[in-house]
Amino acid sequence: MKRFEAYMVDLEDGKTKLERKQLTVEDLGEGEVTIEVAYSSVNYKDGLATLPKQIIRNYPLIPGIDLSGTVVESTDSRFKEGDAVIATSYEIGVSHHGGFSEVAKVPAKWVVPLPDGLSLKEAMILGTAGFTAALSVQKLEDQGITPDSGPVLVSGATGGVGSVAVDILASRGYEVHASTGKESEHGYLKELGATEVLKRDQLTPEDKKPLRKELYAAAVDPVGGQTLEYIISTLKYGGSVATSGLTGGNKVETTVFPFILRGINWLGVDSVYCPMDVREKIWKRLASDYKPPHLTEGIVNEISLDALPSVLSSILKGEVRGRTIVKLK
Repeated sequence: MKRFEAYMVDLEDGKTKLERKQLTVEDLGEGEVTIEVAYSSVNYKDGLATLPKQIIRNYPLIPGIDLSGTVVESTDSRFKEGDAVIATSYEIGVSHHGGFSEVAKVPAKWVVPLPDGLSLKEAMILGTAGFTAALSVQKLEDQGITPDSGPVLVSGATGGVGSVAVDILASRGYEVHASTGKESEHGYLKELGATEVLKRDQLTPEDKKPLRKELYAAAVDPVGGQTLEYIISTLKYGGSVATSGLTGGNKVETTVFPFILRGINWLGVDSVYCPMDVREKIWKRLASDYKPPHLTEGIVNEISLDALPSVLSSILKGEVRGRTIVKLK
């Protein structure tokens, strides 16, 4: 196979350097499945990969925790040349070369066949963020949450997880309340189906009340920190919150009262090491009943590999709306 383009991050004198390089398949290390990458996507985690010793475990490394493309070679019988596939999370872009490359080589146990109903491009508009949103919604529904249960709050709603969660929930008939720190994006969230948009500071009051007025049947929370504290205090009796992120901090101060007096459920959402049987089920739902209706409209921004460094910087500053995908081919 010819040489190909990729971005690689290295660590020199305690500082990271993101550099575009020409590589060969031999540079990619181990993996049973070699993939010609069509699209990757930009996640907050990818932004962290450009900072020293945040998520990357060994340098130099090609970042990018998501990729979709076509198999060009496989030593695993489950995949053959020409198969359309998805690979997200696990160690991709963390300790194993990732998706910001025209070619990738990954272990077969991390690869998901592209389900009917999704294109390679749509799969990356979703990516880890969309997968996390769908997994969050399913966990809530597994607890018995339905549109009749009451309003569902989505925090960090203009981000990747939040945007997809709002779109999925609204399309399934839920009354969605969305929180954002960006007043300019209220219209965007309404277009995705939010019936009410809250300012971020409404979810971060200074007092530390463990219980407040019961407002929400459930919540999708990729933020954590004080925002999650507020959500826990406002869930209705028997309500649930699905937590998947910590952009607002990893410390949460609460008491046992919401759990023993209102019987609420705090659900952890792990999209990194999610078992393959669950992973395949969620991807199939994202191709069918969970498929966001605005997937190829307001949610997505497509860039070339050239624009990647600036977007990685912007996502760390909270300046990226929805989903950004990188077109490799």
